[in-house]
Amino acid sequence: MMSIIELAKTRIPPRYHPAARKLHRKLDWWLPGQKLYRWLRVLPYSGNKVYCPCCDSHFRRFIPYSIGIPDDPRRNGMCPRCDSLDRHRLLWLYLDKCTNIFRERLRVLHFAPEAIIQKKLRASPNLEYTSADLDSPLAMVSLDITNIPYAENTFDVVLCSHVLEHIPDDCKAMSELYRILKPEGWALLLVPFDAERSETFEDPNVVDPKERERLFGQFDHFRVYGRDFKDRLEHAGFSVRRECYAQELGPTLAQRYNALVEVDMFYCTKPT
Repeated sequence: MMSIIELAKTRIPPRYHPAARKLHRKLDWWLPGQKLYRWLRVLPYSGNKVYCPCCDSHFRRFIPYSIGIPDDPRRNGMCPRCDSLDRHRLLWLYLDKCTNIFRERLRVLHFAPEAIIQKKLRASPNLEYTSADLDSPLAMVSLDITNIPYAENTFDVVLCSHVLEHIPDDCKAMSELYRILKPEGWALLLVPFDAERSETFEDPNVVDPKERERLFGQFDHFRVYGRDFKDRLEHAGFSVRRECYAQELGPTLAQRYNALVEVDMFYCTKPT
């Protein structure tokens, strides 16, 4: 079994690493062990060059990581303390700076919750917060995004980051997100998005995991979205605004947060 120190140096996020999952289970019952593991993870990255807004921490750099994608640009991507990735930090910054999520009483549904973002949103006294996923143990409820068991016009906010590319019938999922959102409510959606493509690249006949990874970037992805992703959302009923928030930050802040400028977000509202 991998030692704590070896695991602390790993370049793979703990949720992807079999040895990490085993170690986490062993440490679950022992709080000092958890603290030691985190301390050892953070120690080599002490410094003040980069900043994680999710856990309010400074580091010399972020942890390089990859999940098997060739030439992965996220070589300086994972927070040593909270495991947030580049897109998680960008999502958190956008929620904090550009939305009403911390200023009004809102009912929120959060799909495939990121651990640190769920922790902070769940602790916000103004939010009635629910997280959901079909499989994730982090989620508060288990549900199918193509058949959401809530009445229409239930939620003020829906958060859905890197979920739709995993769904065979993504149009059905978009329709469900629209249905449960209240009029004048908003949804923030992130997907693997290629602005150079005019049309989404997908092929339902591709079932081999290795071929899916080659074509779509990950073994369990069904597509890579192109610029017509906005059209798909509008077809479901949403009014859609594409947000290039990392570019708005400017190069200095984007580098400090390690927020990739290629990450786009889609701010969707339900008209009255």
